[in-house]
Amino acid sequence: MDRIAAAVEAIAQRKKELFGLLGELIAHPTVSPPARNSTEAQSLIARELQRLGFTVDRWPVFPGDDNVVGRLPGTSPGKAKSLIINGHIDVAEVGDDAGWTYPPFALTEGGDGRWYGRGVADMKGGLAASLFAIKMLREHGVKLAGDLLFQSVIGEEAGEAGTLAAIERGYRADYAVVVDTSDLHMQGQGGVITGWITIESPTTLHDGMRAKTIHAGGRVHGASAIEKMMKVIASLQELERHWAVMKAYPGFAPGSNTINPAVIEGGRHAAFIADRCSLWITVHFYPNESHEDIIREIEEHVRRAAAADVWLREHPPTFRWGGRSMIEERGEIFPSLELDRDHPGLSALQTAYEQQLGQPPKTDMSPTVTDAGWFAHAGIPAVLFGPGELEQAHAVDESIDPQQLVQFAQVMARFIASWCNTEKVGKG
Repeated sequence: MDRIAAAVEAIAQRKKELFGLLGELIAHPTVSPPARNSTEAQSLIARELQRLGFTVDRWPVFPGDDNVVGRLPGTSPGKAKSLIINGHIDVAEVGDDAGWTYPPFALTEGGDGRWYGRGVADMKGGLAASLFAIKMLREHGVKLAGDLLFQSVIGEEAGEAGTLAAIERGYRADYAVVVDTSDLHMQGQGGVITGWITIESPTTLHDGMRAKTIHAGGRVHGASAIEKMMKVIASLQELERHWAVMKAYPGFAPGSNTINPAVIEGGRHAAFIADRCSLWITVHFYPNESHEDIIREIEEHVRRAAAADVWLREHPPTFRWGGRSMIEERGEIFPSLELDRDHPGLSALQTAYEQQLGQPPKTDMSPTVTDAGWFAHAGIPAVLFGPGELEQAHAVDESIDPQQLVQFAQVMARFIASWCNTEKVGKG
């Protein structure tokens, strides 16, 4: 038996160690929001990486929430393919844990054979299994010619750009695998961006002035920002319907590209005409679209609608898009990922899957969004591939099939050993 095969076999034989590592991660309640609570969990990741020979870079993205990136230098850096394995350490809210059958922050084997705990599927399972795969490769003497980077980032659950911060710090590779929840499918994704549209009057008028702003002969050029926002909302609905008819992407149901008027804030008091109104929208778009293009399209459409209104053309809406945190800025961006089905990285991952599981993987589109889009936005080819069913993410009594965790770790071990020992030839 060669070293790679021995490492893969050891993953199954020593799966209790994998579950033990996952249990340690689950025990740290890195719930986001409120976030700012990942110090101990990230320290655990950093220690594991150091034990495996990685050099570790750790820095604060927000107080109490550090990114951890480990680099394992290859034996022939620059000559062989490099790889990023990426996952987020934060988990979804639990709410009232009285509704849970099993304690959310203790890995528990249920009577149905599944493992329970917050984050087992989304996505501490993917982090633990990837780390364990690397550990088995190291213990069995499998050398990697290309650099291997392991990223444990913060903030994905609250739209906080932990992965973007790692990219901005200079971490790049020839391919990236985001080991978030995908039920072992290999996926691309659409994108999401939030934005604020604001209408503001330069003057504040008392409620008693309303008759003069709306009746003939009143001769006061004023308006309610709330009422004018209704025209903006109507224009967004018109654009959403147009998108549903004119845009499509394989793997998505028609009309998946939506504009949701999620929150509206306006007015100051019942004794005044509303002089300010803000609308918070959430926009879903397709993998072949960028959030920059979507911003331009929405702003142009709304401005044209505003230009048709006698008051709005002089007091046009303003826009604020995205943000690096839903907690700090009330804004987020998840860029899209159009999967390159011909990329050699995806081919190598598919081959590893077939070698281990004896059948080709499902390659499709995720119905949700993850940090994978940040890699595509930075020009780094990437794929979403991880254990756990999406319906378990954020669920009460979140659970995962332990056999799938083992299978994922085995596929990743094969893929890492293959990809990081592939000679660079040209691009890709």
